[in-house]
Amino acid sequence: MMNRLKTTLLLTLLTLLMVAMGSAIGGKSGMVFAFFMACAMNFFSYWFSDKIVLKMYGAREITEAENPAFYGMVRRLATSGGLPMPRVYVIPSDSPNAFATGRNPNHAAVAATEGILRILSLEELEGVMAHELSHVKNRDILVSTIAATFAGAISMLGNMLQWAAIFGGGRSDDDEGAGGMIGGLAMAIIAPIAAMLIQMAVSRSREYLADESGARICGNPLALANALKKLQMASQMVPMQQATPASAHLFIVNPLTGGALLNLFSTHPPMEERIARLEQMAYNRTF
Repeated sequence: MMNRLKTTLLLTLLTLLMVAMGSAIGGKSGMVFAFFMACAMNFFSYWFSDKIVLKMYGAREITEAENPAFYGMVRRLATSGGLPMPRVYVIPSDSPNAFATGRNPNHAAVAATEGILRILSLEELEGVMAHELSHVKNRDILVSTIAATFAGAISMLGNMLQWAAIFGGGRSDDDEGAGGMIGGLAMAIIAPIAAMLIQMAVSRSREYLADESGARICGNPLALANALKKLQMASQMVPMQQATPASAHLFIVNPLTGGALLNLFSTHPPMEERIARLEQMAYNRTF
């Protein structure tokens, strides 16, 4: 419940930030124009996001006859979670990872790499797939799309505000005082960064919720915790070469590798904290 409230608050902050920038550019009309432009840009990705990302990673849909153990596992977990059976894909990559995509539970897909199918035990793999099905059940893809829409609109507004401040457009200095241009430039720089941070915070809060919900679906928090430990080490040893920042938030562990700066701007919460929360669930038997 707290994670859901946090997500609602963060999305509200995105909305307020966008409204403030629109007002700085040209009042209500400027905000509405930029917002609908961002919605149009995100419309296509919303409806076809699953097909885009699956094709991006070369995912191949499998049937129960091809891989009865993995397919049957997903079906059991979907039934346990009260979900329709999603489409099941395998990604031809040695990097161990998995993700879920689709705009709602009736149009969902789960994908796992060949690497994760090799290194995890059946119990650990169940924990991972339960985590991914939790994203479907919690409609996290929809939440991420909404956050991306607002963040995209704010970035567009930031560019508009920057040029307006440079060329003296938007609200005049008479309306805003002598610091109008400087304030406009500051907001043009700060607001998109703030939107990015808020969007990452949304993704991080949803990962915690998916860990908790996934542990309840599979009934074994320690299996998911052990899987995360393995994935953290293995994904660093075998990074996913085709991974992109735009889709990194979909995976159960961050497929991107880098130094401290990249970790600071990661869409995933600290792995140590995720593992600690799952172990605490097991210790308290709250699943």
